[in-house]
Amino acid sequence: MTTGGPILAVGGSTADISELQLEAFVRDLVGGIVGTGARRILLVPPDQTRLHSRAGEIVAQLAGLLEHQVERVDVMPALGTHRPLGPDESRLMFGDAIDPARLLHHRWREDVTTIGELPADEVDEVVGRSLGLSLPFAVNRVLVDDSYDLVVSVGQVVPHEVAGFGGYTKHLTIGLGGPETIQRSHFFSAVYGIEETLGHVDAPVRQLLDRGFDRFLEQRCRVLFVLTVVEGGHDGRVLRGIFVGEGGTRSPGGDAFRAAVALSAEVNIETVQEPFDRCITYLDPVEYRSTWLGNKAIYRTRLAMADGGELVVVAPGVSRFGEDPVVDALIRRHGYHGREAALEAMAADPELAANLAAVAHLIHGSTEGRFTVTYAPSPELSRADVERAGFQYLPIDEALERFLPDGVDIADPGLGLWRI
Repeated sequence: MTTGGPILAVGGSTADISELQLEAFVRDLVGGIVGTGARRILLVPPDQTRLHSRAGEIVAQLAGLLEHQVERVDVMPALGTHRPLGPDESRLMFGDAIDPARLLHHRWREDVTTIGELPADEVDEVVGRSLGLSLPFAVNRVLVDDSYDLVVSVGQVVPHEVAGFGGYTKHLTIGLGGPETIQRSHFFSAVYGIEETLGHVDAPVRQLLDRGFDRFLEQRCRVLFVLTVVEGGHDGRVLRGIFVGEGGTRSPGGDAFRAAVALSAEVNIETVQEPFDRCITYLDPVEYRSTWLGNKAIYRTRLAMADGGELVVVAPGVSRFGEDPVVDALIRRHGYHGREAALEAMAADPELAANLAAVAHLIHGSTEGRFTVTYAPSPELSRADVERAGFQYLPIDEALERFLPDGVDIADPGLGLWRI
């Protein structure tokens, strides 16, 4: 297959793809999938933390249209280290179109097989630092054991703190990845620096993930990528584009990703004229229940925050630190105190050293002392919990009264943002 553009592409910076247009697009996509001769298909959407990607809607339609035309259609969300979807999360993503009991859950510690490894010297060259760590690629074994003859990876392209832009090869190599792939890639990104990563298409971890996909997975797993670009605003979220391509970086899959990145950079990055002295963020409790996820409020605003400023995170659903007990305990033990503190803790704590993704998260979730973070979480996290983790504390009732008075409607759920 030669490069030359995405297989399918619609949209642009001013486009507003309607429900009817999306349905027509999916019907065309199904025709193309059936035309490939694929009979056993795995659909890979994100989980509810990408609720607004429109991927859930697309996968629900794909599953419904394909199930009577092929032998087998399964759905496995790209969880990474996140918790499996329960019935409520499944309904949020797919409505009633997919039975929650039908979902296959990726267990990132158990369900994987190693397919290759980028050597340490290559990693050091790409990252530009001497880390002395290779990058093994382990993925869910169903991707390479001939269970399926086509994988349809459906996800959003958006600026991302680890890979520069999310989606594409990251959706599979991390979303359906194994422990060392996830841990080390996140660690490499954190050491490199979030300011030099977020919104950069050629970020080191993106390069590494693309190389791993091209070398180790592309020849063993036929993947069709469906990439959405969604713009959020005070009037809601608008589907600006959908791009479809098969294969790695030198194939239409790579063309689809580059086209999606160009659009995402245009509609998902906002440059402010003056840094924020105070910024208020609101985390939708449906999506954000841990600081592991909720600290996106810090990642996504830190480039816009003034030195000495204050970021207030109003997080009524955040009731824990980590998504699993191991990581939760590590965050409680060490807190968010900056890069040097995290690296020192890693050197002293073997359990933390064995969980490099947690080290990366502690670095990403810190402000390096540039500005303060005031968290207003669920009452299940106490003042002592929050302050021990390195943040200031504000009771959630007081935060809601001060910053979301009666009559204020959160038109843009998810990561709502206000400068005051």
